[in-house]
Amino acid sequence: MKQTYRAQKGFTLIELMIVVAIIGILAAIALPAYQDYTVRAKLSEVITAASSARTAIAEYVSTESALPPNGYSVEAQASTFVTSVTWNGTSILSTARNINAAVNGNTIALRASGDATTGQVSWVCESAAIPARYLPSSCR
Repeated sequence: MKQTYRAQKGFTLIELMIVVAIIGILAAIALPAYQDYTVRAKLSEVITAASSARTAIAEYVSTESALPPNGYSVEAQASTFVTSVTWNGTSILSTARNINAAVNGNTIALRASGDATTGQVSWVCESAAIPARYLPSSCR
């Protein structure tokens, strides 16, 4: 008597369970990285909000050959992720909100150093309170 074998159609339960386990492992690795990326993207808006203030400070330095005094009025760009943008005499302070518990209420400082001879301003981004993994690459 001759036996005929039919070709296998579909996947076995073990194969499906292995695929589901692999997808679960990949999701467990990718989710924290994705959350860090979204915080970093929102935090970059905090830095961008200071851009108009950087322009105003640079114009002041080019005309006056010195940094503006403390309290110099800069354009405030409040948004969903930015509480305020202020000038303290040496730095532009941009304060974050509605981003993450580790970031909310903290500031990113764009410290200025003006060259009186050329009228150019150099900027250094710094923030001691915000974890480095959330800072955009320009601030690390």
